[in-house]
Amino acid sequence: MDYTYLDCLASFGVGGAHPGGLKLTKGLLSREYIDQEKSILDVGCGTGQTSAYIAEKYRCSVTSLDCNTTMLLKAKQRFSSLQLPINVVYGSAENLPFINESFDFILSESVTSFTNVPLTIMEFKRVLKTKGVLLAIEMVLEDSLSKEDLITMVEFYGVSQLLTQSEWYNLFHKAGFNEITVEIFKSEFDEKENDIDSASDFLLSENIDDQLLEIFEKHEHLSKKYGDRLSFCIFRCSV
Repeated sequence: MDYTYLDCLASFGVGGAHPGGLKLTKGLLSREYIDQEKSILDVGCGTGQTSAYIAEKYRCSVTSLDCNTTMLLKAKQRFSSLQLPINVVYGSAENLPFINESFDFILSESVTSFTNVPLTIMEFKRVLKTKGVLLAIEMVLEDSLSKEDLITMVEFYGVSQLLTQSEWYNLFHKAGFNEITVEIFKSEFDEKENDIDSASDFLLSENIDDQLLEIFEKHEHLSKKYGDRLSFCIFRCSV
């Protein structure tokens, strides 16, 4: 069987796979005004680590969406064990199964890059309420890659393309977002190893195939090889 990078994440049940992990997410949300009346969509929720935190912290309406059934199963198990009333939905970011103006906030943590980016951003705009906010953490191309290196990255991660910061900004603007701020994510190398918010979260599947282990190792290799030419940016976009 030919597994993908996303299959690897699902089998390992990686929560907070984006740089900065849950610690970064907590910091971003703390800047926003969120009360029990707000509704939040966690797109590409994975195993539900972020959704669970939001539901416990803010006691607001949380909807968790993913297109990977393994991830959704693990998310449901997490929410059930914590007795959290989170709405779990199977669906794609390019065709969100929600009516217009459904949410006050949308959170997309290293998700949009793995979709048809223009379509997904248009969908985010559609389902956000007036004055709603999109918080997106996305991979950004800082320096040009050779054609060979670009093909390697695109094929391995299954992304349609690698975008520069200005290309991301233009797509958000074209979709109708009026206020767009961009913040480059900087890793904190002095973080304590025992900081639970910085630690990786895993919900492992049984009998993980060796091929999935190889994919995980290749991801580590590519991260080191292209680390100086790729970065992550935090985009805050409001309607």
